Amino acid sequence: MSNIFQTLELEAFRNGIQARTKESRAWFRKKAADLGKINRNALMREQPLNITRRKDTPEIGSMYMFFYDPKYKDVLPFYDQFPLIIMVSPAENGFVGLNLHYLPPTLRAKLLDGLMDNTSNKKFDETTKFRISYQILQRSSKLKYFRPCYKRYLTTHVKSRLAQVESPEWEIATFLPTAQWANAGAGTVYRSSRELII
Repeated sequence: MSNIFQTLELEAFRNGIQARTKESRAWFRKKAADLGKINRNALMREQPLNITRRKDTPEIGSMYMFFYDPKYKDVLPFYDQFPLIIMVSPAENGFVGLNLHYLPPTLRAKLLDGLMDNTSNKKFDETTKFRISYQILQRSSKLKYFRPCYKRYLTTHVKSRLAQVESPEWEIATFLPTAQWANAGAGTVYRSSRELII
């Protein structure tokens, strides 16, 4: 399989798409929707992703993808087995993250627009992180779509190492069709998310 990140970055460059703009987010959203099925195991091994060690603590403000098996999966109306999160904070026996998959792509783009305005710097290299906390999310009208994404994860139920998505790849990763829903389909998840936002 060709590297999805490199393929989309090269195609964007050839089309004159400037990275980290509303135009680029719209372009990546459309392109990612056309990709079809993605092999998640292969994706986790792709070049721009940085696989963390088991003992590493996820960094606040970084983006990660991983496989997950919830403790209470039998009673949850639905859950994502392959979250794409922005790390918000540590929590007892785990961590809290914004799982972007819980939003339909149009609302995901709007949330990402607000998040991209709130980064530690504008270099978009390994030093760049989202400036994020529950208080920041609550206060900003640009981030009002965060509520359905705000999830707690137990470390013992993470079923893979975390793959850190570096900041140049945030836009691509956000729109890749990698959510793996259980107990319900994407339509049900998105309807529930819209109700939470309202």
